[in-house]
Amino acid sequence: MSRKIIHKANTRGRANHGWLDSHHTFSFAGYYSPERMNFGLLRVLNDDIVAPGMGFGAHPHDNMEIISIPLSGELAHQDSTGNKKVIRTNDVQIMSAGSGLTHSEFNNSKTDHVNFLQIWVFPKEQNIKPRYEQKTFNPAERQNKLQTVVSPEKDAESIWINQDAWFTLGTLKSGFTEEYQLHQNGNGVYAFLLEGEVEIDGEKLNKRDGMGISDTQTITIKATSDAELLLMEIPMN
Repeated sequence: MSRKIIHKANTRGRANHGWLDSHHTFSFAGYYSPERMNFGLLRVLNDDIVAPGMGFGAHPHDNMEIISIPLSGELAHQDSTGNKKVIRTNDVQIMSAGSGLTHSEFNNSKTDHVNFLQIWVFPKEQNIKPRYEQKTFNPAERQNKLQTVVSPEKDAESIWINQDAWFTLGTLKSGFTEEYQLHQNGNGVYAFLLEGEVEIDGEKLNKRDGMGISDTQTITIKATSDAELLLMEIPMN
């Protein structure tokens, strides 16, 4: 029988620094909950809004897969491996911090806020050479279907992650239904609802609610309104 855990949007940790308004699904920085350290190898899911011209100065990471998904606005990225990029809506960025790097992230606009998801996944292999990848995905490819944007398959349309993990996005019309088949035994799925209302395995989720499901081979998705959904399939241990 599947196991489920639901994190309602209003139960997330929050840090509002003025220039940064961040909601934490899992324990992060000043927010600590022993029951909410991670879901399997998914360690961080932060929903960040950064004021115009502001951002995170250069800081180090190692041995973590760090995924950024802009929901609105533009994010300027710079790192110690020489990358200097701007990521926008419909882009997905991944950094394998590996043996160690430093990076900075700033709102690329002087007038508009940027809202992005910052997601950390524990890596499969430790101390790999740090790497960076980003890709623009066609939003038409997720209209009423699930579009894979992150996977461990290096030759796929998605971007590569150093973990047996798959991320999919869907922009779903009310009434959409689908069974999602997990790729690998021992994986679970963490669903994060960006907009609208859905039912997953009969559980109702609203905007910014999260739900983890493990010990299952499939999950059933039903959009009860127009909705935008992110699914993160990750190993549970």
